[in-house]
Amino acid sequence: MKNSTALGIDIGGSHITAALVDLGTRSIIEGSWNRTRIDSHGEATDIIASWAAVIREVFNNAPAGVQHIGIGMPGPFDYEQGISLMKGQHKYDALYQLNVKNLLAEKLGITPAQIRFINDAGCFLQGEVFSGAGRNYERVIGLTLGTGLGSAVYRDGKSKDADRWCTPFKDGMAEDYLSTRWFVKRYQEVSGQSVPDVRALVARIGVDDSIQGLFDEFAVNLATLLADFVQAEQPEVIVIGGNIANAADLFFPLLITTLQQHNIHIPVVTATLGEAAALIGAASLWHE
Repeated sequence: MKNSTALGIDIGGSHITAALVDLGTRSIIEGSWNRTRIDSHGEATDIIASWAAVIREVFNNAPAGVQHIGIGMPGPFDYEQGISLMKGQHKYDALYQLNVKNLLAEKLGITPAQIRFINDAGCFLQGEVFSGAGRNYERVIGLTLGTGLGSAVYRDGKSKDADRWCTPFKDGMAEDYLSTRWFVKRYQEVSGQSVPDVRALVARIGVDDSIQGLFDEFAVNLATLLADFVQAEQPEVIVIGGNIANAADLFFPLLITTLQQHNIHIPVVTATLGEAAALIGAASLWHE
């Protein structure tokens, strides 16, 4: 690859987001961002055509010769061969067992070798290690705390999904205790009042003294999950992202203290790239 620019793509259940990434400065090229809704229940030809249309639009504004693409794709998926294995997940069923890499390359008039895939859960961490909070570390674990619980491991230059969301935890699984829905449910139990999300909860801190207690409880639960995760992966740093991380000031101090009680003394940092992480992570597959 002669060019220092690549296209980073994040494929979601209802959208495609794409942007050009300068691999030299490790940042998104201003004005190249494109987010478009996709009908993931459509026919295979329509899905590929919709993706290709977005890619062409971004390439039209790229420097001459930029044709390398990195794609963060949900699983299950054969990332090496480019074959979709998604079935019964309410998205992209029409692509099941099709070679997405070949179909997309043909539609774009490029070679399949110019397209690389990475797991979408690993993509966030790949970006943070390449250009954000995890830079200059070789072994990293990451969590995204939001509607769900995402987890990833970075080692040997590549991130992958760690699938910790379904780890058995208390009387359920980790995601039951480490997501927005836990805060909403727990606040209802404690106060009898309902909030839509963690941001609304934070806004009530001045008027409700019970809220800090919820964040303390969350911190201890998070430390319990991380203690096992750290033991299994032996990382040099922990990167925490997702919407709940915006309230890090309310749970990081106790989280760090509790981890120290587990004899874990590595840095815990918040992700810095936001939505750009996945795009930068996908494009970084072309960083030589």
